[in-house]
Amino acid sequence: AASDASAAPKRKKPPANRPVPAKQQSPSDEAKPTKPAPADKANSMPLANARGNRLAGLPSSAVRDEDIVAFVNQQIRAGWESAGLQPSMAATENEWCRRVYLDVLGRVPTVGEVKRFLSHPAGTKKVILLNELLDSDEHLDDYAANWTTVWTNLLIGRPPQRVNRRDPTNREGMQQYLRRSFLENKPYDRMVYELISATGDTAPGSPNYNGATNFLINKLQENAIEATAKTAKFFLGLQVQCTQCHNHPFNDAKQEQFWSLNAFFRQTHSNVRREGRNIDYATLSNSDFRGEGSTPGDAEIYFELRNGTLQVAYPKFVDGTQLPTSGYVKDVDRRTELARLVVKSDYLGRAIVNRMWGHFLGYGFTKPVDDFGPHNPPSHPELLDQLGREFTAHGHDLKRLIRWICLSEAYGLSSRMTEHNKVDDPSLGEKPKFSHFYLRQMQAEQLYESLLVIANEHKKPGTYEEKEGRRADVLRQFTLTFGNADGEDATTFNGTIPQALMMMNSDVIQKTISTDKGSFLRRLAYGAKENEAVEALFMAALGRKPTSGDSAMAHSLVGSRGNNSLSGYQDLLWALINSNEFIFIH
Repeated sequence: AASDASAAPKRKKPPANRPVPAKQQSPSDEAKPTKPAPADKANSMPLANARGNRLAGLPSSAVRDEDIVAFVNQQIRAGWESAGLQPSMAATENEWCRRVYLDVLGRVPTVGEVKRFLSHPAGTKKVILLNELLDSDEHLDDYAANWTTVWTNLLIGRPPQRVNRRDPTNREGMQQYLRRSFLENKPYDRMVYELISATGDTAPGSPNYNGATNFLINKLQENAIEATAKTAKFFLGLQVQCTQCHNHPFNDAKQEQFWSLNAFFRQTHSNVRREGRNIDYATLSNSDFRGEGSTPGDAEIYFELRNGTLQVAYPKFVDGTQLPTSGYVKDVDRRTELARLVVKSDYLGRAIVNRMWGHFLGYGFTKPVDDFGPHNPPSHPELLDQLGREFTAHGHDLKRLIRWICLSEAYGLSSRMTEHNKVDDPSLGEKPKFSHFYLRQMQAEQLYESLLVIANEHKKPGTYEEKEGRRADVLRQFTLTFGNADGEDATTFNGTIPQALMMMNSDVIQKTISTDKGSFLRRLAYGAKENEAVEALFMAALGRKPTSGDSAMAHSLVGSRGNNSLSGYQDLLWALINSNEFIFIH
């Protein structure tokens, strides 16, 4: 288990829709995915009208992927109709291709990948590309690396600017656990169960290594208040942290809910082993909890109401399920029981559907994506509920959920607003209607990986850990990290002056536009005609061919360099990667 993650043996993957093998069965013991029937519109299951739901109550074997996508489209269209909106036109094939590479693999496509996508038969391009990105060995490492980045940043934050010697989290251990999970397409409920219930050591090579321990290892201070809040927020979509000190001002959530959930973590402990001043590894374990009244057979905790009154709390889940009150681990392992309750909860499916929809569409059905409750009703409640149920019924398969979202009409729309949908602007506080694709900037990691692709450096030999180390060093130049009210890292790439300067002059930019021997630009300058070179630069940076206006500008720029076309190509590429069209996902 302590070996290098990149040296894991080659995997033989089952087809995407094959039932999960017995050894990977999910802890919630839900229905497993079934292989869908071949696409046949004539025999497709009849679906609901725009305001109905004929999927509800049907066994998962009767529901095919295309039926679910059709239901998503119906529900989104019903929202347009009720709001009096008309959708934008469909995105171009080039736009959709670039978009899906950025969202699924975390990088822009290569020129060859765009051309291969465009060469597929009409009407099947999207399905073929998603099959390639999600199922082929060619893209498996990129897929796992991207989602490892997304989930590492969510669970433990981005790398800090300076080493925190008091933080027991082992980033390499967290990444290794997540990467292996995504390489095998581990069912989501199993991954959540392992993250919440994990015991063992944090660092690869430690005696009882379990990388999943890194989620909770630094969240146990002050009686595990952060562990309580983050577990509920990330996996249930419930922001309970504001009920720590008082009842929720906008809904029925009470202080008791927070502290009853907190009681599940009171048997959990962490111990740190140091080598000099540095942490070698930390150990997450469970041990008997005596209770705040020193009565382990009835291990209670107390919390104070705003009027000063003390109240008692025992482990009780958000659905009202109570555990035995004993604090002895032999009687009840509270955290393992919490993991079981979480993965069986209806909240689990809804929460991950909302989070993934937000990843791909820019906004979830609620804002923020992890705040369910009557104070924050979703924009499309029936769709959210049904997708949550279908995700659960189909084996908690994240790749399948990605297919449903990426093949939806909403994801395939142009980002260009029209007179008929310009009011659909969630940035102004409106609930999203998804009548056009919402523009968003690349994350810093997407930007870095895309620059590597353009420079043809993404296939450079090296282990995952070596590549991650190089990337972490560069990303510190591209990101601004600051604390927020919840003690989290909030990292943005939003065009500040320091970031703009980095885009102009940083080492990674200089490597991208390098004209050294063997570089992308030098090979282009001496291996292609000017028209071909200009087209290749636009395809590499923007995923499309230049328009007539683009071509005129590009040839004028290259021509201004006289006989030094290489320098002209360098100027053109620099201009393209500093354009809004490159920085934005559109």
